[in-house]
Amino acid sequence: MATEVAHKGVAATHQDFEELREDVSASPLWNRDLAPTSINERTWSTWNIAALWIGMSVVITTYTLAGGFIEAGMNWWQAMLTILLGNTIVLIPMILNAHAGTKYGVSFPVLCRASFGTKGANIPAILRAIVACGWFGIQTWIGGTAIDALLTAIWDDWGNLFGGAMVADVALHTWISFLLFWLIQVFIILKGIEGIKHLESWSAPLLLLGGLILLVWASSKAGGLGNVLSQSSALQKQANSFWTVFPGALTASVGYWATLSLNIPDFTRYARSQKSQMLGQALGLPLTMTAFAFIGVAVTSATMIIYGEAIADPVQLIQRFNSALVILFAMIVIFVAQLTTNMAANVVSPSNDFSNLNPKLISYVTGGLITAVTGILMMPWQLMSSMGAYIFTWLIGYSGLMGAIGGIMICDYWILRRKQLNLAALFDTDGIYSYSNGFNWRAIIALVIAIAPVIPGFTRAAATPGGQVAAPTFFDTIYTYAWFVTFAIGFVIYFVLMNGHESLKEEE
Repeated sequence: MATEVAHKGVAATHQDFEELREDVSASPLWNRDLAPTSINERTWSTWNIAALWIGMSVVITTYTLAGGFIEAGMNWWQAMLTILLGNTIVLIPMILNAHAGTKYGVSFPVLCRASFGTKGANIPAILRAIVACGWFGIQTWIGGTAIDALLTAIWDDWGNLFGGAMVADVALHTWISFLLFWLIQVFIILKGIEGIKHLESWSAPLLLLGGLILLVWASSKAGGLGNVLSQSSALQKQANSFWTVFPGALTASVGYWATLSLNIPDFTRYARSQKSQMLGQALGLPLTMTAFAFIGVAVTSATMIIYGEAIADPVQLIQRFNSALVILFAMIVIFVAQLTTNMAANVVSPSNDFSNLNPKLISYVTGGLITAVTGILMMPWQLMSSMGAYIFTWLIGYSGLMGAIGGIMICDYWILRRKQLNLAALFDTDGIYSYSNGFNWRAIIALVIAIAPVIPGFTRAAATPGGQVAAPTFFDTIYTYAWFVTFAIGFVIYFVLMNGHESLKEEE
């Protein structure tokens, strides 16, 4: 039965999957959250997948992304094309990795067992989880500042709470807002994955409407969209040429969602069909990212005309409004934007990843709580200390890790295994995916070799204020292409080391 189910994929019946669950439920690698989704659980339509991406893309970090590229020397349309190209590129591994999730109903860490081994899968899973924790902290910090701004706007004494006391150079009332937003997210974590599905589907129209209203307001107040965009060049803080900025900006654009390109099976395991996941992602990701980044550039440019200064942070912009009703609506939109992104992009994956460490002890909810605590410990206020450090150290830096893992996964599933997995063996400690004591050293070696060339560039960027090295060396140049470099090396090295391996023969 197990082998039969493995090769039926989405065509398998609900009974088939229930029998498979019963067969492997005693395995130490199994719990109900990591178990393959049954056919009856696959309820996400094309709209649900598209709404997922709309909800994750419409967020303050997207709003400010293009502004960071313009600061470095691009003009507005060059920044838009770079973001569109980067998101179109990352859509390819996104759809490829999503395939296994839809066909076999497996999550990211379970899929990694095929290439890294039943124990070795924890290596890419935890690397992915750590990045997600950092992102969770960043989005929670921004969401907390939005709540802080809302309370300041509607309650005159909020800004003077506790006599304006400061902790670590941050007002105490800001820390309270941060904690409040964090607690709201913990409440949603306790509701599980279905809560996230409904949150994304209902919030997507609100987020699109909020962005459109903001763009219309800015254009009308600043004399039209053409006049607004003509002011965007004033956002440039450096005189770099386009081709100097482009490699790093493109890699950052790819790196922005390089994380989700790995763990997208965490969501597509609930998709109704391959068509739903492919069409939903194609419609929801590149266009939404580019459109909302454009709104960020246009509105920031408009603020120079309206207020005489560039206001890149929408939270600070909204505080300039006089109407309490307008402020309330705007803050609700920002609050929902941060919430939808964080719940989907930065909770689902690490929850599964931490659960994979010890499936019998750590559930999805427990993994989510670990994520929430770790996100605070990573001090997100430091990660967002400057736009240059955010783009050239954070985004590009972790893209090197994600690219290597993605190259190995895609080579394993699409090239070597030709989309065929033994589903039951993914939960078998002594099966074909156990390799050597649970570790596939070929995948680990490929991962290390792939990452090695970008480490010197990363260390130099991390040690440089703003992340941009003044006199780039050969390794600095390689680092600006981190995702592309590590993806290609990981793919090729893994193919060479694994070609002809006995685990591939057993699946033929």
